Amino acid sequence: MDEATAHPPRAVNLSAFLDRAGWGDATHQPMSADASFRRYIRLRHGTRRALVMDAPPPHERVGPFIQVDRHLQNLGFSVPTLLAEDAENGFLLLEDFGDATFTNLLAAGADEENLYTLATDTLVALHRSPSAIAPWLDPYDADTLYQEAALLIDWFVPAHNLPLARPAQRDYEHIWRGLFETVLSGPKTLVLRDFHVDNLMHLDDRNGIRACGVLDFQDALAGHPAYDLMSLLQDARRDVDATLQTALKTRYRQALNFSRDAWEEFDRAYRILAAQRHAKVIGIFTRLDRRDAKPVYLKHIDRLWRLFEHALDHPMMADLKTWINHHIPPDKRHPPEARS
Repeated sequence: MDEATAHPPRAVNLSAFLDRAGWGDATHQPMSADASFRRYIRLRHGTRRALVMDAPPPHERVGPFIQVDRHLQNLGFSVPTLLAEDAENGFLLLEDFGDATFTNLLAAGADEENLYTLATDTLVALHRSPSAIAPWLDPYDADTLYQEAALLIDWFVPAHNLPLARPAQRDYEHIWRGLFETVLSGPKTLVLRDFHVDNLMHLDDRNGIRACGVLDFQDALAGHPAYDLMSLLQDARRDVDATLQTALKTRYRQALNFSRDAWEEFDRAYRILAAQRHAKVIGIFTRLDRRDAKPVYLKHIDRLWRLFEHALDHPMMADLKTWINHHIPPDKRHPPEARS
């Protein structure tokens, strides 16, 4: 087995896990890697098919995935059924939803509006559920939000050799924490945190929102419902037409029957979280190059800066916009030169 050549102990543990699960004789097809330390392997055994999640400790933990997966299933959403698990060694055997990610379907010419409408309706159903927030979910609190926003100055700023003294860093944190007060005073739901077309599947054999298969939710927290809608419509990896964004925000608003005042508060949180996520992902994609030798993600940084700058244009973001303009001038808002 190829895995044994590079990582003998882990390959032995994987083989033992598959033997116990009744998949020891299956053929293996490695899947493309993602931005984490996880990898996936497709198994075929006769007419059966399944996926292995290989999430090596201590870099990854499968416990949160198991917990959120079962919770979402109980709520009626389509997430992969757990077929077998070895949490100690970081292996899961999962139902294989196939290859029809929204990303693949869009690349093949599928109707963008239909897919994004299905995803939006799935969020509506989740945010309507009074049981969405489980008691074991950690809060998406100010510390977590700021640690993520700080990835911009932790990774992107040094990659461009931009000077940033401690007082400037403290100002950056102070501005963000003031903005987060608006977010934290709003409603709460289960926030999946990576709800975008790469992590959504179309399941032809299911109806309604169950036709939307949801992946990659192990980092879920209890936070503001605007986050997942924003991450869907302001995707780091692809451009979403502005008219479609507006139409789907309206669909979401009408489905959940927001009052005018409640929607204005929601929209403020949406804009703040958009800025926070774009700052975070610029930092993450830079880190993937600098630390993890994955320069492919740098190609998205130009888009992320466009999205970030758009978010900063709102009057309530004036202090943050001033800070960014002073410390990260426009001629530096591009991908750093790849290290690898």
